[in-house]
Amino acid sequence: MRTVATFICACFCLMLCTSFQPAGKWVNLLDKDLSRWSTYLSFKHTDGDGGKIPKDAAGNDVKAIGYDKDTAQVFSVVMENGEPMLRISGEIYGCVFTKQAYANYRLRLKVRWGKNKFVPRLNEYKDSGVLYNSQGPSGVDYWHSWMLGQEFQVGEGTMGDYWPIASSRMDIRSTKRRDTTTYIFDPKGEKREYGGYCQAIADYETKADGAWTNLELIVFGDKALHLVNGKVAMALANSRYKDGDAIKPLTQGKIQLQSESAEVYYKDIQLQQITEMPKEYAGYFR
Repeated sequence: MRTVATFICACFCLMLCTSFQPAGKWVNLLDKDLSRWSTYLSFKHTDGDGGKIPKDAAGNDVKAIGYDKDTAQVFSVVMENGEPMLRISGEIYGCVFTKQAYANYRLRLKVRWGKNKFVPRLNEYKDSGVLYNSQGPSGVDYWHSWMLGQEFQVGEGTMGDYWPIASSRMDIRSTKRRDTTTYIFDPKGEKREYGGYCQAIADYETKADGAWTNLELIVFGDKALHLVNGKVAMALANSRYKDGDAIKPLTQGKIQLQSESAEVYYKDIQLQQITEMPKEYAGYFR
């Protein structure tokens, strides 16, 4: 009897934590109160710290700021022409993440850069990211700031690139760039396992100052597509992660938006549940 009760309780908790929106309906995830989101902040990293946890005057590790303690207003909603926009200052590493977990969906949103940059990336391109299939506690990555998950890179000149977060993995068809160690997405390339970086097929970012770039993420089962301004930048499959010596599927989870030393704005954040990978993209998963 206890086993049955435990099973029912587990199913109820899954229903509470995972979205079951009707397929086909677009749902707005952004409002003026950030009611569908929570936050996590780690540290103000310094030049040359290499992602290490900062130390206090006594040489002890500084504690992360933590969940929903954004007194610095790293994450805020501002209005422009009557529309809510999410502003991420970038001053402290961390993320704003959905309270619900999602599987089998299309996510679309618009992004543009602000003016400010902070250490340790003052002399690097502006950087953020959309992290998906995100699970577990925050702070398990190299920078101690994010959950386990997969990254749709958001960066100047790097929109749609792939980065694994913590122990995640993906399979990507790719070709090695000539005279470099970098691999680039190539639909006709060899399928490779990635526990590291892979570059998008091309730079499709909108370049005009202050202009918006349209992003779309499609996740179905263990597959994902990164689209930038309507063009496929990356196709990925076999989403998984390493748990000790075991490899486990990573096919659902929360959505994180990164704060990573650059001011960035997002708007029109909408999600649609789907029942299949759109047919026009089936060829990417042969």
